[in-house]
Amino acid sequence: MTGASDPVVLVAHGSRDPRAAAVTEALTRAVAAARPGLLVRASYLDHGPPRPGAVLAGLEAAGHRAVVLVPLLLTAAYHGRVDIPGALAAARDAGLRIPVRVTDVLGPTVAGPHPELLAGLRRRLSEVTGDRSAGRDGAVDGVVLAAAGTRDAAARRTVERAAEALGATLDVPTRVGYASASPPTAGEAVTALRAAGARRVAVATYFLAPGRLHGSAMESARRAGAVGLAAPLGDAPELARLVLARLDESRHTA
Repeated sequence: MTGASDPVVLVAHGSRDPRAAAVTEALTRAVAAARPGLLVRASYLDHGPPRPGAVLAGLEAAGHRAVVLVPLLLTAAYHGRVDIPGALAAARDAGLRIPVRVTDVLGPTVAGPHPELLAGLRRRLSEVTGDRSAGRDGAVDGVVLAAAGTRDAAARRTVERAAEALGATLDVPTRVGYASASPPTAGEAVTALRAAGARRVAVATYFLAPGRLHGSAMESARRAGAVGLAAPLGDAPELARLVLARLDESRHTA
């Protein structure tokens, strides 16, 4: 059985951009600081060590009797459904014996987007608009939620649910824009909002860390006339609390 004191392994997608690993490490420290005494380690599915299996094996060798794995993913697309179970299966094949509980991803579940996710998006948006509440009479009158993009229709629906919920909290029209794999681009989403009457369109960022796709989405939106480009969620305190919320939810349903 896993318990409240079991170590936590965060699993990020990984990137060739060194800034992504730096952000993951910063989030790892933020989660540990938010819950003193909790052992938190970072791992990556691709583009660099440590891989999840190596971290799990190290924790087992150190004498831990169970581990909780938290996917740092904003949708339950291929990486969540295939890569993470595959990494755990490979660790089992390599000899891992301790129980490993896997939590929900950070993105929307059947219950919808978590309030901490929306709060983190609003925080990053407010940092570039100067207006925490936004709204129709605020600094922006339209928002694009820029995401990496996927061919997985179910994953795109979760991004759309996040955009709808964000728009409702801000009281502004909101559209999704993608960096790859599926239309529309972030720039096309900005253009569509402007065509519908918005004059001050800002971009909220459905990315955990900077990288090539994030940069592509931001440049597309900038060229289309966006008035503000939010930073990735990174180590925002709301994201650290969301990780802990997923951890607690999984314990209650185990």
